[in-house]
Amino acid sequence: MDLILWRHAEAEEIAPGIDDPHRGLTPRGLKQARRAADWLNRFLPAGARVISSPALRCQQTAAALERRVKLAEALAPEGGVEGLLAAARWPDSREPVLVVGHQPTLGLAAAYLMTGARLGQAPGADLLPWAIKKGSVWWLRHRPREERGEVVLVAVRTAEMM
Repeated sequence: MDLILWRHAEAEEIAPGIDDPHRGLTPRGLKQARRAADWLNRFLPAGARVISSPALRCQQTAAALERRVKLAEALAPEGGVEGLLAAARWPDSREPVLVVGHQPTLGLAAAYLMTGARLGQAPGADLLPWAIKKGSVWWLRHRPREERGEVVLVAVRTAEMM
């Protein structure tokens, strides 16, 4: 299974009268989202599943793909790695899954999956989140191997690289 982690693009700062979930993308963030979406659309199969945090900045980032997007409360800013993996159906999903979300959850998920955390260990427990910059994409692939499989890093693209 392929799991693609996409951190939302640059968002507005918190301002009076605008709470965190309602912060939208800046003009720069909209450009970042469009560039990343162009790159993703070149490589993502048509049947890829796209899930997003319900936060406005994530919805706007995902909208740049011009694909069907399902909102998942488990991906909200206060969500955790377990919720992200459950929403993505990791590692059993038949189709690639693109997750649009937030730090530190995305960075914790990458650290958990790439370090081969022990079976039975809570996802993200005792790990520091890896830094995933705004607008960046991390593409991970689970490959079946012997008892539990392995995770391979396929690509990392920052907003500046796209």
